[in-house]
Amino acid sequence: MAKILRTTFRNLTIALLFINTFCAQPNEAENSAELQIAIEKLNVLGSVLYIGAHPDDENTGLLAYLAKGRKYRSAYLSLTRGDGGQNLIGSEKGSEIGLIRTQELLQARGIDGAEQYFTRAVDFGFSKSAEETFKIWNKEEVLSDIVWVIRNFKPDIIITRFPPGESGGHGHHTASAELAKEAFSAAADPMRFPEQLKYVTVWKTKRLFWNNFRPTEKEVKNSLTINTGSYNSLLGKSYTEIAAESRSMHKSQGFGVSAIRGERIEYFTFIEGDSAKSDIMEGIDVSWGRMENSNKIQRLAEEVQKSFNPLSEISSLDKLIKLHSEMVKHGGSYWVDTKIKELQKIIQSCSGLWLEAIASDYSAAPGDELTVSTSVINRTVNRFIFEKVEFPSISLSAITKIPSVITKIPLALNKPALVESKIKLPEDFPISQPYWLEENSSNGLFKVKDKRMVGMAENPPAISADLFLSYDKDTIIFTVPLMYRWNDKVEGEKYRPFEVRPPVTANTRNKVEIFTKGQNKEIRVIIKSGTNNISGEVHLIGEDGRWEISPSSIPFSLKNKYDEKTVIFNVRPVEGKEATSRLKAEVTVNNKKYSKSLVEITHPHIKPVSYFPESYIKLVNLDIKKVSDLKIGYIMGSGDEIPECLHSMGYSVDLLSDDFLEEGGDLSKYDVIIAGIRAYNTRERIKFFQWRLLDYIKEGGTFIVQYNVPTALQISDIAPYPLTLGNDRITVENSPVEFVNKGHQLLNYPNKITEKDFDGWVQERGLYFASKWDKRYETVLSGHDPNESPLEGGMLFAHYGKGIFIYTGYSWFRQLPEGIAGAYRIFDNMISAGKYAGQ
Repeated sequence: MAKILRTTFRNLTIALLFINTFCAQPNEAENSAELQIAIEKLNVLGSVLYIGAHPDDENTGLLAYLAKGRKYRSAYLSLTRGDGGQNLIGSEKGSEIGLIRTQELLQARGIDGAEQYFTRAVDFGFSKSAEETFKIWNKEEVLSDIVWVIRNFKPDIIITRFPPGESGGHGHHTASAELAKEAFSAAADPMRFPEQLKYVTVWKTKRLFWNNFRPTEKEVKNSLTINTGSYNSLLGKSYTEIAAESRSMHKSQGFGVSAIRGERIEYFTFIEGDSAKSDIMEGIDVSWGRMENSNKIQRLAEEVQKSFNPLSEISSLDKLIKLHSEMVKHGGSYWVDTKIKELQKIIQSCSGLWLEAIASDYSAAPGDELTVSTSVINRTVNRFIFEKVEFPSISLSAITKIPSVITKIPLALNKPALVESKIKLPEDFPISQPYWLEENSSNGLFKVKDKRMVGMAENPPAISADLFLSYDKDTIIFTVPLMYRWNDKVEGEKYRPFEVRPPVTANTRNKVEIFTKGQNKEIRVIIKSGTNNISGEVHLIGEDGRWEISPSSIPFSLKNKYDEKTVIFNVRPVEGKEATSRLKAEVTVNNKKYSKSLVEITHPHIKPVSYFPESYIKLVNLDIKKVSDLKIGYIMGSGDEIPECLHSMGYSVDLLSDDFLEEGGDLSKYDVIIAGIRAYNTRERIKFFQWRLLDYIKEGGTFIVQYNVPTALQISDIAPYPLTLGNDRITVENSPVEFVNKGHQLLNYPNKITEKDFDGWVQERGLYFASKWDKRYETVLSGHDPNESPLEGGMLFAHYGKGIFIYTGYSWFRQLPEGIAGAYRIFDNMISAGKYAGQ
């Protein structure tokens, strides 16, 4: 039997890999309520796929109801990872916010009980039409990803968050609905994407619905309904209460919500397939009756369900093992393999097994050796025996055991059975790079080498341990991820996934460096070791010969893992003309070259995440006229990198705390004060010192406010004169910008602004422009997306007392860190506004 089980679990189908079990904690036992639901779920063979465009588009109440109430295998397919979204909890943007939002979705799914999948589509920012979205994404490629997920997941029904047509409110939303509709048919057509059929079979979903969130009276009459506000007495919560906990994981978007208690009706508008009159799963056999030769499995599963005693869970163990043995005989089919995976978790929980594999450190480099402590604790009286442990991703020759010979270990009650292994990672072992970030993406699509990984929420664990446990004549292989465990003095026991890192990484201190007037600058590179005793040379390599770099190389030597050393290169532009280039930091060790940087993302609500982009710094030889070395105060909002950019220009920048602003700190020493993005959304105490900022302007200061979201402002009056923020934005980054007043000081002093200063912008022009304003404001710029009316609320200028107030919704927080030369000149004109004498 052990041999049969090995075959079943080692040669998992691609479809079974689509069961997301990756987490930041060991495989803990479920409580009695969760066990009851899981046991009942063994007899439910139905599945639902919910499709939307972004993280936070999903209906968490419906997912909780389907997964925990109806006990269907349920999943959310988000076409993007939210890479183009804003960030309320930090300065991460692009791939980094995408990593955060991926983990937020996995945390949410851990609460509502559904699974999580993605396509390769990049969230390139707000889009106003599906047509634009398809051009950027490459419609056929994203469609193939959705078909791939459908053929793997095999949903009985598909539900879209948004309707086909242009009423989704966002081009990505509409595109997700139209693609889902097309994929519904394509997944069943062997002529569509036939290359996938090497790994999966075609799949015909029964029907397609739209989860109608704004039904008309007629649509209400023609829609099926579900009350997701119903109460689950086992869990002690309604599904909408579970939904609030799940949705509140979207913390980077500020989507913490309160629970809805009471009736909550969801409407389902039929789109395609076989119609239904009374229930979304009407006419679909969700029992074992849909499987051939499954009568005995069904009977055994029903016996387990009837006899389960939450006060004596262990009493079900013999029946569960018998059911497991019968399922294994029929292994290799989608539903049997899916239920075996579920059953393993139930067996672990009923028997109180604690299973873990703990690494001696949280990371290692290829070629390194680490110690792994694998332990099993049997916390009930049963007949399990710990046979052995294996590491399927590591060759046997690279593993030694302590002791060297492992024999069967009977599992005594509450006595840890421990096996220690020494593992030497192969020299070519892959680093823990998120699979969709292994190669540079296009503007609209991530590049994925192994197409079989498409759809997966994240990489499988870097290393897993297979724990072989026998029970009488049966052997079950429990697979656990390799983790690192430590004790935090405040939060107690903590875990994180084990990582494989490069032996050395190189991070430049800044992502962009601004050069003015041909100056010489020091570029600092931080070398960090991923292994012990590493030495070599660091180089800064230019792409175009426009920069003089000295010295050509710098030696380094680091004794201990995680040691760091900062090396300094002197860099200056060879020519005086404006130019933008990239330099690459490269490390040579024993004739091998390494050029990865290390980015570590840590937030309390998600597991720690690391990734390794190429180590580049952008250099801008900027043609700019600075008035003087202005002193700047910065009120940080949700998080941005503008202060670092201004410092690179040579300005002195202080971050202003609430205490300083409230308790009489001297504002007059600042030539200009800047409110960071969403400062009026996130700085709760700003309402108590707003009067000081207005007085600062009145006495001659310049105050610049960057974009804020109009909802949830801490104070309604963010400006000296009436001003209303709206939702208007310009999403096309290369759309034309017109000068409303060509003679305005912001377009002429100290830098003459031209149309070329808007070349090369990224993602968007701006967002959350003012929609209404007092006549005392002066408009400066006008722009619009194709076929739309001009918007002038992106930059408003007003004199107030002796000083100046500026509101600007243009996306400086994206342009300056990207080294967009024109953006620097325009921003410099804004911060120099108070020095203008009318010349």
